[in-house]
Amino acid sequence: MTEFDFWLESDPRGRLVLALPDGTQHVGAEPVRAFPITDPGGPVSFLGEDGRELFVVPRLDALRQPLRSRLEAELTQRHFLPVINRVVRVTGGAEATEWEVETDRGPIRFRVTGEEHICRLPSGHILITDSNARRYLVPNLNSLPVESRRQLARFL
Repeated sequence: MTEFDFWLESDPRGRLVLALPDGTQHVGAEPVRAFPITDPGGPVSFLGEDGRELFVVPRLDALRQPLRSRLEAELTQRHFLPVINRVVRVTGGAEATEWEVETDRGPIRFRVTGEEHICRLPSGHILITDSNARRYLVPNLNSLPVESRRQLARFL
């Protein structure tokens, strides 16, 4: 193994096992993107069950196959971030709003408890966090239909 070689497998209980170049194995390791929205192909940290960092992959998009596919599958399971394609309706008042949207994963309804949970990121993306701490992404405001942009404009 080279210094960036590692291997992933699942134990009989379905937990992720991270095998490192020094021969150690960490059961229950969790991969976490450093910048999941602005640089999804960037660094990935592996955290141990105690939350401490075990290993860092400098660039996800530089890994060879099939390891890259396996790691991307693990990250997809852990990072649920639907992309909003259309805002159908937003109802409610200043303290809470009900959202009905169409996403890349189908139609979704959710509640947002305050305007502070709708933010424009420096990259231009818009991140909306619902009352259950689930996040939704608008990668490009201009790609939304005009009516959707108008409904979002009151929060930006």
